Amino acid sequence: MTTHIDAIIFDLDGVITDTAEYHYLAWKKLGEEIGIPFDREFNETLKGVSRMDSLERILEHGGRQNDFTPVQKEALASKKNDHYVQLIQTITEKDVLPGVENFLKQIKEAGIKIAMASSSKNALFVTEKLGLMTYFDHIVDAATVVRSKPDPEVFLKAAKAVDAAPANCIGVEDAAAGVCAINDAEMFAVGIGDRSVLGHARMILQSTKELNLETFLNEYAKKD
Repeated sequence: MTTHIDAIIFDLDGVITDTAEYHYLAWKKLGEEIGIPFDREFNETLKGVSRMDSLERILEHGGRQNDFTPVQKEALASKKNDHYVQLIQTITEKDVLPGVENFLKQIKEAGIKIAMASSSKNALFVTEKLGLMTYFDHIVDAATVVRSKPDPEVFLKAAKAVDAAPANCIGVEDAAAGVCAINDAEMFAVGIGDRSVLGHARMILQSTKELNLETFLNEYAKKD
C-alpha cells in the first residue's frame, strides 16, 4: 500500500467553480446567432470538451458542419469566447464551490503540489477572479495544449510542470471526458457528480462539499 502523492490536479469548470452555466449561455447565444438551437441536455455533451471540438459538435448537431471554412469556424469560436468573457466578468471569490478552498489549504499544508488542467483558455483569468492563484503551483489551460480531453495531454503536462510522476497524481474532474483523460494519464481519477456518468473514476463524490484530504489518502492507499 502506498499513500505517497506528488500532486493533486484539478479541472476548473464544475470542480473549482461552476462556470458551466456561463459556457452554456455563451454557446446558446452563438447557436441562436447561426440558427442552431439546443437545450441543456445537448449541452451536457460539451462538458470537458475544448472550444473547437464543442463548436464542431454544435455544427454537426445543426447539420451545418460543412457550411463554414476553418477561418470562419475560428471566428465563431472566438465570438463564443467573447460572449463567455463578458459573462464571467462578474465572478468573485463567492463563486468558489463549497469546500474547495478548505481542501486546497489541506493539500498545501500537507506539502502536496497543486496544479490545474483546464479545457478553458480563460483558466488563469477565472482563477485570479476567484482569489485562488496563490494555491496553484501551475495552471495548464487550453491555450498551451494541442489535444483536448479526453486526451491525457493536459493532465500529463500539468504533472510534468510540477515535477510529479503521473502514477503518483490524483486528478479531480466533473466530466466524463476528463475522467477518461485522467485514466489514460495513468493517474488516480476522482469524479465529482453523477455516478452514472462518472462510473469510470476510482472514487466518486456527490459534490465538492465532500472534498477531504484524509478521504483522498485513504482511497488512494487502496489503489495497489
